Amino acid sequence: MERSTQRAAGPADGDDDVRVGVLSLHNSKETKAILNAVEALGHHPEWLRSENTVVRFEDEHATLSPDVDVVVNRLLLSNTDQPAEAQGLALTLGAIRPMLNAPEATARAAHKTATAAWLTDAGLPIPKTVFALSGDQLNRVRGEFGPEAVYKTAIGTHGGGAWKVGETEQLTASVGKRRAFLQALVGRDGETPRDLRVYVVDGDVVGAMYRYAPESDWRTNVARGGVVEDATGSAPPAAFDLARRATTTLGLDCAGVDLIEGDDDAWYVLEVNPTAGFKGLYEATGHSPAPHIARHAIEHAGGSVDDERVHTLASTLDDSVPACKPVPESVRDAGATTIGFTETVVVTGTTGSKTVVAKSDSGATRTSIDLRLAADVGAGPIHNVSRVRSGSSKDAKRRPVVDLVIGIGGEQHTVAANIEDRSHMTHRLLLGRDVLKNYHLDVSRRVEDRAEVGHEE
Repeated sequence: MERSTQRAAGPADGDDDVRVGVLSLHNSKETKAILNAVEALGHHPEWLRSENTVVRFEDEHATLSPDVDVVVNRLLLSNTDQPAEAQGLALTLGAIRPMLNAPEATARAAHKTATAAWLTDAGLPIPKTVFALSGDQLNRVRGEFGPEAVYKTAIGTHGGGAWKVGETEQLTASVGKRRAFLQALVGRDGETPRDLRVYVVDGDVVGAMYRYAPESDWRTNVARGGVVEDATGSAPPAAFDLARRATTTLGLDCAGVDLIEGDDDAWYVLEVNPTAGFKGLYEATGHSPAPHIARHAIEHAGGSVDDERVHTLASTLDDSVPACKPVPESVRDAGATTIGFTETVVVTGTTGSKTVVAKSDSGATRTSIDLRLAADVGAGPIHNVSRVRSGSSKDAKRRPVVDLVIGIGGEQHTVAANIEDRSHMTHRLLLGRDVLKNYHLDVSRRVEDRAEVGHEE
């Protein structure tokens, strides 16, 4: 297929509203945060998932639905049993639309020895690494690494597929279906194992953190209990420069670069993660990369954003479910669960849960919670303010927006809900379309109103 099918970057019909697609088949915080940031920056997000994405090739043209101006690639090649299929999907969309973290660059970064090859060719320092295609060859070179070495799979994430091995352990060239290799164990003697994660977006460092291994482990991954510390203002400039160069060398637009410092005070590149998580970085720095990624995508497609707005949004990690999340056909069909005009639900915040009778309102975009109930369950933090018109009032009211988890019949939904004073109303929780879209609504069905029973979790 000729690349002429790839539309030039830029909003259609002269409109400054850029349509940003995030290609992600999972429900990660990062995907949701990027989509929410696009919307908060005044542009149009689309979540490209299996429920809604269609590509047509006919009459020497390719069309994509939903149509977008630019795609942010968040496919997790390291978390799937079929990385080639995910890569093929990225290559397909990357051929017809501009893409941040292009498929070829993402594949290089997701495969650790491919990363090593590109970084070494560019003269960037990495720990000594040996990749052999047979167990015999791998065991033959084991003695070069001293008493302890790191044994890794070429594709892996969250510290999985990485082991510390002694000199007498027998190694295989593959673990399961994935190739494995040896790497020198780098660190500072006598100190708690740590590394440095630097998040780079469009050539800029947007945040950095030290990650310290938990007790009785040598891996620093947050998913394994690693402790984080803000390093944005304290890590050496040389480390930041190395992270930027590694990202550029691999051809990535954004990445979480893992560096480690040796006893010689030199820094080495461990990994370059094209879909690095935000949770640990936000915990350490109070700064989310999502608005920076959203800005890069918007500007890449010819749109504009307000820099001050980007930095304001970055102070919150808004990972509530975006309004653009497509509804599966299985939910829309006749087999979807039916709920009534009033329904018993479990509402959960950061400090507890309560069982309440909620009222359904298909005319409301968002779910609304009474401010006292919000306080009881610890709803929050407040990450936005919405403008809402109600009844015959011509003036819009400003209401804080917080994250809530709504449980109905064993299903849970994380939503961004309005807080309002509902003390004069019968029901302290109102279900909007953000919840109701997952169900059939039968307004003739009601649960018997009763005293609400609360319980703590």
